[in-house]
Amino acid sequence: MATITTRDGTTIYYRDWGKGQPVLFSHGWPLTGDAWEDQMMLFASNGFRAIAHDRRGHGRSSQPSEGNHMDQYADDLQELIEALDLQKLILIGHSTGGGEVTRYIGRHGTKRVAKLVLVGAVPPIMLKTAAAPGGLPIEAFDAIRKGVAEDRSQFYQDLTTPFFGANRPGAKVSQGTRDSFWLQGMMGGLKNQYECIAAFSATDFTQDLARVDVPTLVIHGDDDQIVPFANSAKRTVELVKGAKLKVYPGGDHGLAQTRKVELGDDLLAFARA
Repeated sequence: MATITTRDGTTIYYRDWGKGQPVLFSHGWPLTGDAWEDQMMLFASNGFRAIAHDRRGHGRSSQPSEGNHMDQYADDLQELIEALDLQKLILIGHSTGGGEVTRYIGRHGTKRVAKLVLVGAVPPIMLKTAAAPGGLPIEAFDAIRKGVAEDRSQFYQDLTTPFFGANRPGAKVSQGTRDSFWLQGMMGGLKNQYECIAAFSATDFTQDLARVDVPTLVIHGDDDQIVPFANSAKRTVELVKGAKLKVYPGGDHGLAQTRKVELGDDLLAFARA
């Protein structure tokens, strides 16, 4: 397996396909880089170098007790980017991964970054606060913590229903896709994934978004039941100068699987522009 070892001794797994301008995919919670495999294959087959890592505590990366927060995730990403000497990089982040790549820019700037794409991403902040009154109440995230702590295997199986919009009329999501979500979730560490809930829900990315100075595309489903559109993508495009918004009517949270052809076309078009 291809890995790097971070300064604190954590092993970060990554896959690296193709040659050309690099595109780095950052996955959502509680998944792995496998969540992006369709888009990785598409990019690697169309003249790009496609890279995806497993966040610390997730997938095939090691499961350290410490560092399960957004600053460390961003610093791990920076170490991977430096180790591979990626230049003119296109960053693509889904959900929690959208927060990770945004915090990377906030902490490390855009000297290596050419473009940014946020798909169903958590910024600016998911949690309801005085500054974000449209956010979700803390009770929603406490319920996620409770489900993960008590029986994360069943919780992840149940989570596939709203994640992929399987509770909507006419939904077309295979059992295999749902099983893949469960498998990826169970590959990670319980403590890491539990602590990541606070990272994706309570981190405020407002100042990080203000530092984005590269072409940015924001993609979101208007029926996203995990990261509601109104308090995420709608606000993000107001905070990133010149950002373009693409709304998928009826789109759920798992667009990389349920709308993979449309999403792939949109991502390729933006990368080539």
